[in-house]
Amino acid sequence: MRNRRLILALTGAVLCGLLGVTLITRYLANVQAYTRDLGEVVVAKTDIPVGQKITAENLTLLPMPNGSVPEGAFRKTDVVVGRVAIIPIGVREPITSTKLAPEGTEGGLSAVIPSGYRAMTVKVDDVVGVSGFIMPGSFVDVVAIIVPPGAGADQKGPISKIVLQSIKVLASGPKIDTPENQRTPAEVRSVTLQVTPEQAEKLVLAANEGKLQLVMRNYSDQDDANTQGANKNTLLQGDSVIPQPAPPAERTVEKKPVQHKPQPRRVTAPAVEARVAPVPVSRKSVELIEGSKRRDVDVP
Repeated sequence: MRNRRLILALTGAVLCGLLGVTLITRYLANVQAYTRDLGEVVVAKTDIPVGQKITAENLTLLPMPNGSVPEGAFRKTDVVVGRVAIIPIGVREPITSTKLAPEGTEGGLSAVIPSGYRAMTVKVDDVVGVSGFIMPGSFVDVVAIIVPPGAGADQKGPISKIVLQSIKVLASGPKIDTPENQRTPAEVRSVTLQVTPEQAEKLVLAANEGKLQLVMRNYSDQDDANTQGANKNTLLQGDSVIPQPAPPAERTVEKKPVQHKPQPRRVTAPAVEARVAPVPVSRKSVELIEGSKRRDVDVP
């Protein structure tokens, strides 16, 4: 009996050992396969702001599975050194060709201007610049206030009209990168806009003929607003109340009208007069037996 128990224990130990060796072998094989599948990718070692020429100190290599490498990534740092970032690049973020300007581009504002566009600077103040909240990357509409030529008797005086819509802001003063905290306004005296050559001509004419006003719009709002302009006559006509929309971060929840369920009608039973039973009066009586009959006889 003892030999049998010993043989069973040894057999179990051998099986457990074989199972452990098999699991460890598989684990090492998976690790080696994962290691062979890794490839070094160029990533940012420090934050790289937009328009900055990248140096070797800004780069490092990071192993990454080949199946997860983004398209356009680089394998060597020397091919990235000297290129200019056209968008902000964060720490440990892979550097791809879509985030860099073409080779030979110098750093600065010219690196972030797309092909076919121009950069034009307009003078602003606290009112025109929306109290300093216009940051690089914002989108604005340009409103011009001018006196229309050949205006009739019914259109005397200046008129305000949106002349350019959804114009991207490239720089706010000397800054071409967006600050981390956009809630804090910055005092600037000029704003650089990204415009086409045709839009640049309109902007120069509007700046020379009248006064400009910038109107900020939402990032996702790309709708075209067709307006007739405003003059003194339309200004004195007043305006109707327009419901204010909810903030973009909040979801509008429709409130369903509360449907009141009809309450069951209570039926009141008619009042029933309670009949009071008369109180029995105690009397003295004796039992009188007459043959086969029995009766009670009251005794006064």
